[in-house]
Amino acid sequence: MSESIVYGCIRDMVIARGEEALQRREVNRSVMSALPTADSWPLLSREMFAPAPSAVDHDDVRTDVIHFGSSYKAIEHEWKTWIQQFESILKGMYWVSATVHLETLYNGVHTFVWETDADFHLPNSSNMSMRCEWTHESSF
Repeated sequence: MSESIVYGCIRDMVIARGEEALQRREVNRSVMSALPTADSWPLLSREMFAPAPSAVDHDDVRTDVIHFGSSYKAIEHEWKTWIQQFESILKGMYWVSATVHLETLYNGVHTFVWETDADFHLPNSSNMSMRCEWTHESSF
């Protein structure tokens, strides 16, 4: 079996200030903390996610970024389940976009991007869509 690497980020543009911004961050962090621990060998665990402590605040641009990543043994065989679990996480969060990179030895790199038709995704909304891009580099 070959190793697969999965990594990416979830972005939320926090335009609001004060309590609303804090609430958005708290909702997103509570979704991450509700995930199972890595000790139980789930596909997605709380240890693989690293929310930034606070948004970058520069010239009225405030972006919260939650980074994540993990290595797996041939995750492509369980990719449909991984995607379903990731989308379940996204459903409970505030976000503007999410990007997942899947790197495999034999199948190249797949990039999955989730977007919403609105300005941002509201928790428990089904207002999201995903697209996939595939690249395969080979050396001769």
